[in-house]
Amino acid sequence: MAITGGRSLVSSSPDFSLDGQKLLVCTGNTVSIFSTSTGLKMMELEGHTALVTSVVVTRVSSSATKVPCFCWTSSLDGTIRYWDFSVPEVIKTVDVRVPIFAMVIPDVFGSVASGGSGKPPDRFAFISAKGDCKANKNGKPLHGQIWRCNLVKGSLSGAILAETRYPVSLAVSTSGEFVGIHKKRKACIWKILAKDSTCDVKKITLHHTKSLSVLAFHPTERIVAAGDVVGRILIWRDFGNRTFGGSGVTKGREARNDEERPEVRGDDDADSCSTWHWHPTEVKVLRFSSDGAYLYSGAREGVLVVWQLETGNKKFLPRIGSPLLYFNFADSPDTSLSSISCADNQIHLLTMPAMRISKSISGIKPRCSYPETYKGLTSRVAFDHSAGLVATCTENYCVQLYSLSDDREVSQVQVCERNYQPNDDTTLFVAILAVSMDGSKLSTVEVQLPEEELGGLVCLKFWDQTRSGEFSLSTPIYEPHGDAGVSAIAFHPTRDMAVTSSFGGNFKIWVRRHNMKQTNTVPSISGWSCHSVGSYKKTPMTAASFSADGSVLAVASENVISLWDPDRNVLVALIGETLAPINKLCFIGKSDYLVSLSRGSRPQLCVWSMAKLSISWSYKLHAEAVTAFDGSCFAVLALVAQSPGQIVTDATMTQSMDGVILIFDAENPVPLAIWSVQKAKGGEISFIFSNLNSHHEKVSDDELPTLMLAYVSGDQEYVVFDPYCKDQSTKRNKTSSAILPETGNFGYMSIYGELPQLGSKMEKISSPAFAPSDKPWETIFSGSTHALPPLKKLCAAFLESF
Repeated sequence: MAITGGRSLVSSSPDFSLDGQKLLVCTGNTVSIFSTSTGLKMMELEGHTALVTSVVVTRVSSSATKVPCFCWTSSLDGTIRYWDFSVPEVIKTVDVRVPIFAMVIPDVFGSVASGGSGKPPDRFAFISAKGDCKANKNGKPLHGQIWRCNLVKGSLSGAILAETRYPVSLAVSTSGEFVGIHKKRKACIWKILAKDSTCDVKKITLHHTKSLSVLAFHPTERIVAAGDVVGRILIWRDFGNRTFGGSGVTKGREARNDEERPEVRGDDDADSCSTWHWHPTEVKVLRFSSDGAYLYSGAREGVLVVWQLETGNKKFLPRIGSPLLYFNFADSPDTSLSSISCADNQIHLLTMPAMRISKSISGIKPRCSYPETYKGLTSRVAFDHSAGLVATCTENYCVQLYSLSDDREVSQVQVCERNYQPNDDTTLFVAILAVSMDGSKLSTVEVQLPEEELGGLVCLKFWDQTRSGEFSLSTPIYEPHGDAGVSAIAFHPTRDMAVTSSFGGNFKIWVRRHNMKQTNTVPSISGWSCHSVGSYKKTPMTAASFSADGSVLAVASENVISLWDPDRNVLVALIGETLAPINKLCFIGKSDYLVSLSRGSRPQLCVWSMAKLSISWSYKLHAEAVTAFDGSCFAVLALVAQSPGQIVTDATMTQSMDGVILIFDAENPVPLAIWSVQKAKGGEISFIFSNLNSHHEKVSDDELPTLMLAYVSGDQEYVVFDPYCKDQSTKRNKTSSAILPETGNFGYMSIYGELPQLGSKMEKISSPAFAPSDKPWETIFSGSTHALPPLKKLCAAFLESF
């Protein structure tokens, strides 16, 4: 059994259900449906075989008493699907045979029934797709195409509306009358005239001096807003009067002559153009309020700005903490919700008009960025083996604790008290992260880079877990190794002891003191202090690890491994040199073996015998991570070379390159099992316990925990599986059982009515906790070829799929 998760929540704009009680979010190949009251996942729409790029909830007329729950989705698999997400089930599939990067559907509030025929209306969708590569007048390739798709007939309608260098986003007016795109320094707008004609669109182009980044239409008037790459917002009023005809004059304004068109460039078809400028960076969010009185904007600085359209006055929702990507309203008279999608893989639900964050839906946050000189010298991911959590260093100076079984955030640790700043230069970051074996202790190293060779600082912090499950700061230690940086942290497996190694040529053993002096006014407190210091020939210390029982400490002095008694700080033995400096050490369970990883131009995986104090076997392998637990087996995540004999380096390896997970026995260099994975660059692996689904859950005395292997890819997607089980069937992460009650008929019957000869069985079936998919994690994981399920199980699964 395998569990997957960690998908992006902000790859596309989400959409609210008509009653505002659900939020539909594109997550990889599926659409996840969250409750807006609890923030928990309720169900998923599964069926697409590639990334879902858009979801559009549509209003339909229905005789059922329940609120209609229908939506359209598009995907890179080249299909558009129509869903009843109350079941959930797919009603219709339209195959356009081109990857769809964006989709908008004008007149989304039309009726599904036309008279009493029960047939859906003649509805069209505008799609931004990747088509056959053509060259423009300058010889540059054109990969993007704008098409109109007839959703009833299931085919593309008419000719290509526009071709672009790359697929672009689309904007549509509330009435469905106008559709637009931004194309470099131009805004292209089409007016839909007659849906049944082959020549039923007219187009105008508005020009600007800078490249545009986003477009938005006013809900009731001929006003279009655009944001550019330098942070300006342009408002064109009464556009298209000459080309489109009709009375398009904005309410309360008179038509102007060509000489009275302020800020309108050239012969652009608009009455006036005004410019607002507050954002210092590229505008990413632009959305009019439902009544058109206000315009919402956002950019990289993480501030939502509300502009009053008539006066230009503004107010703010500051300190959101991440660049803004999308902003949506719930189209329901009974709710005043809106959502903000942020670049840190988080969606905030706002209560309007107060703009108060009422709930947040969090995925795994992206890892923080590092200066080039620190890349490869940091440890950004750690695992809580006992609770099944992964801890990651994030951009906002936090450590996020994320449940791999529940696919949701458990808590956050604010390492540095500093507001988010959208600077390109990284001056402060969390470089190293470590979690104790029982998950009760956490250690971080934050680095403040010097400015003009002044003000640099390294701070080691120890954190203790409280009864509520949160972490509180126990001891901050400034400059733990003087002017030198910290290269690694390792906790003792059973005691309150830790070791830090330093590029300055020494390591320090830290212990927790519980017997600090108590006075009448100050209670006794505990804290971490230095127990001993060790070094070997003053060479940089690059890695450290405790043995399974904690009696031996292994420290890497570049190419040499030194073994120490941690209690007495005595050098016990030395192990021979490796080809390149060691950056990772790991004792293999309770066996007499130690594994080391070396990277760089001469990568190497070495297994050392502690009994013989010599190398047992090795591979010339570019390994990203290694993990081991009790026993003599260990797992390695390795990168695959691009061609035979080629060495993989940071310059030649990209996130899309494949890797492998290998299971070894310490005494045998032949792998016991091999799994191919994608996005292995920057990935991590670890053994965890699968039956601990929450941060507070304990293992019962009569239930033995199952040891599982967790793989987190370079883009934060993960899979948790049993490496020793042949049955590698998959399931999604758990969904909330508190699904809102549904009344009336579902799916087919809600549109066409109940069939007389068949009863509704859906009402008798309880809602599933999860909906398994055929191959939900094939993009990041595939099972070993010699560990297939028995033929009987394969046949049963095959027959049941029909």
